[in-house]
Amino acid sequence: MSGMSSFVVGAAGAAITGSAAVLARAVRSPSCALLAPSVHRGDAARRAIALTFDDGPSESTTELMEILAGYRAPATFFQCGAHVRRLPDIARQVAAAGHEIGNHSDTHPMFQFKSREFIYRELAAAQESIEASTGVRPRYFRAPYGIRWFGLREAQRRLGLMGVMWTVIGLDWKLSAPDVVARMLAGAANGAILCLHDGRAGQSRPDLRPTLEAVRQLLPKLMERGFHFEKVTEILCPTKN
Repeated sequence: MSGMSSFVVGAAGAAITGSAAVLARAVRSPSCALLAPSVHRGDAARRAIALTFDDGPSESTTELMEILAGYRAPATFFQCGAHVRRLPDIARQVAAAGHEIGNHSDTHPMFQFKSREFIYRELAAAQESIEASTGVRPRYFRAPYGIRWFGLREAQRRLGLMGVMWTVIGLDWKLSAPDVVARMLAGAANGAILCLHDGRAGQSRPDLRPTLEAVRQLLPKLMERGFHFEKVTEILCPTKN
């Protein structure tokens, strides 16, 4: 192979590698908004944190709300349409308790390699189910597994949704409560959006004991550090407090 041919092949390989790295970041990085408008943290000027919970509602959501109520901690719940249809009374209780409800898709699929129409249908079905059960039409969307894909920008635009990722995710579906707490505390900062779960993707009656215990331990520790808790809307738009 000539020197010029080697150069061309090398340059092409580098370009492909670079493009793959850009795509991987766009799909998975919480701080990247290339594929759809999104935020991953709020106002850094105030000692506030947003607690968010994905994949619910579940049979344990009511116990989680009791813990939150004990600390007067509002939260944002990103709910799946399928779970809302399964447990509409619990979905309504979340709204009635003053928490914020976001869209977390209908069936919690991974979006990579899915069609634009599939992605739109997932978001639209969840919007309809959440509004029908709770009277609330979500303003915010969190992608299942944190995976964005082509077509999500248009789906969010059509439905009036802003993407919300996270500053730190607890991995509470696989870590012990002490490890979840340590992870959350390490990422706690002004304006941080913390991601935990009050469900487990498509599971019915999931075991949420690690999450519940982590929340019991985490909230007082955050308060000792001077943080207070806000919903996503408040932490993104402090002038509306």
